Amino acid sequence: MTTSPQDPSADRSLQEMHRTVKIPSGRLWQRLFAFAGPAYLVSVGYMDPGNWATDLEGGARFGYRLIWVLLMSNAMAVLLQTLSARLGLVTGRDLAQACHDAYPRFVNYPLFVLCEIAIAACDLAEVLGSAIGLNLLFGIPILWAVLITASDVLFLLALGHMGMRKVEAFILVLISTIGLCFVLEIFLSEPSVAGIASGFLPSYLEGKELYIAIGILGATVMPHNLYLHSSLVQSRDVTRSRRAVAEACRYNFIDSVVAMNLAFLVNAAILIVAAATFWSRGLVVTEIQQAHQLLDNTLGTHLAPIAFALALICAGQSSTLTGTLAGQITMEGFLHFHMRPWLRRLVTRSMAIVPAVAVILVTGEEGGYQLLILSQVVLSLQLAFAVVPLVKFTGSRLKMGPFVNPRWVQAMAWLVTAVIVLLNGMLVFEQITTWSAAAGTWGWLVVAGTAPIVLALGFLLTWMAVQTEDPIAADSAVSAADVARAATRQRKRFRTIAAALEVKPSDSKILAEAVALAQSHAAKLVLTQANSSRSFVHRA
Repeated sequence: MTTSPQDPSADRSLQEMHRTVKIPSGRLWQRLFAFAGPAYLVSVGYMDPGNWATDLEGGARFGYRLIWVLLMSNAMAVLLQTLSARLGLVTGRDLAQACHDAYPRFVNYPLFVLCEIAIAACDLAEVLGSAIGLNLLFGIPILWAVLITASDVLFLLALGHMGMRKVEAFILVLISTIGLCFVLEIFLSEPSVAGIASGFLPSYLEGKELYIAIGILGATVMPHNLYLHSSLVQSRDVTRSRRAVAEACRYNFIDSVVAMNLAFLVNAAILIVAAATFWSRGLVVTEIQQAHQLLDNTLGTHLAPIAFALALICAGQSSTLTGTLAGQITMEGFLHFHMRPWLRRLVTRSMAIVPAVAVILVTGEEGGYQLLILSQVVLSLQLAFAVVPLVKFTGSRLKMGPFVNPRWVQAMAWLVTAVIVLLNGMLVFEQITTWSAAAGTWGWLVVAGTAPIVLALGFLLTWMAVQTEDPIAADSAVSAADVARAATRQRKRFRTIAAALEVKPSDSKILAEAVALAQSHAAKLVLTQANSSRSFVHRA
């Protein structure tokens, strides 16, 4: 279902949740609590079943050596999610909408397709993770458990109608359950403190270790979360004044730091438990079910495998909501196409269930585990195509005004982008080389088939990185929200706010923005009728 362009709310990000959470004018802790939530919704994507696969394999194969990769990925996540939140708060546009505004169709369509691939890969991890958890806890065969996960469409629809704060509360309960389960796991596994400390020291990566490290990067810094966060922060009813927006940016930074570090602790706990339980005993883990069984055998208690399976189900169910919201945001933002939530959820889930069922039927349950790791590598490969526009937009004074990134933040953001592109380039080169060698005399066909795709995507990424901004045309039509955003960027206070009304239903949005601006600036509000000399003056 598409929305008419005349609908004044058609251009809002996540329209049903837009500015639904009121911000109290009371004490500091009350305001901080009101802003807390969006980053926790985003953080569940950083502890989804895909993370489990990469963290488990990393810990079981290489011990504590990859903890520094988790720490680096978490630092990147804090920076990028903070930029994403600032973009949404300052411009009133989510990342997909900002891309639609800034880029031509030949760029937006590939970006949308890449984003959909990333969301499908994420949902694939959630399907497999939830299915494996159901199998471990209740003995349901994996294939049937995968099909059962399709029924969460109805549950998510009911949850979405409960309101933003109730959704955030539900997610927080699931996150707390995951955290408590792994506190118990660490207590039972008794890891080496010296080994953990040594894991924070960077080491050279190659071969399988590089593959797992990039999987960890893709599982930790997820591309669709950058689109999601820039939209979720707009659920707060922030006054469109410079002071209010600056305050919202500060509170959301605190929200992001706390939530991302909690996600880091969960991921580090998974890797540490795998290193302490499997790597220290020379046990090779090739699937999550095997990890569950070995926990029971090696730690000598039934509590560990039960906590493991329960946390896995919670991780899958909490992450599935964020994937749905991200899919809605990218479709509406890139294409301006609105689809009913249940239909959007069904399409996304089908894109995940079909490959999951096919792989399980052909290769068995171990193939599902390898597919889980591959899904995280796919996510990592999509990451640069979300990060480059995010860094460009938040570094633009034209878009951000006084909230533009300081030079040191912009330098750090481009450094993070360079690291992501370099690691992914190394992986692509190594993977093509491996495929070419395995093909023998037909290796040239592998190179000929993959090189054009790699070159095209490389060109797209380079174009986005070097593209310069065009100034906004003087005669272009602007909305009330555009005017409010432009006023927010100004450094001075206004004495008079004037609004021209057409005496139509669409006037309500213009009037609401004008009143909010007048109140925030303590300014005189002048209302005039378009094509008329009549006016009304009100002092806020």
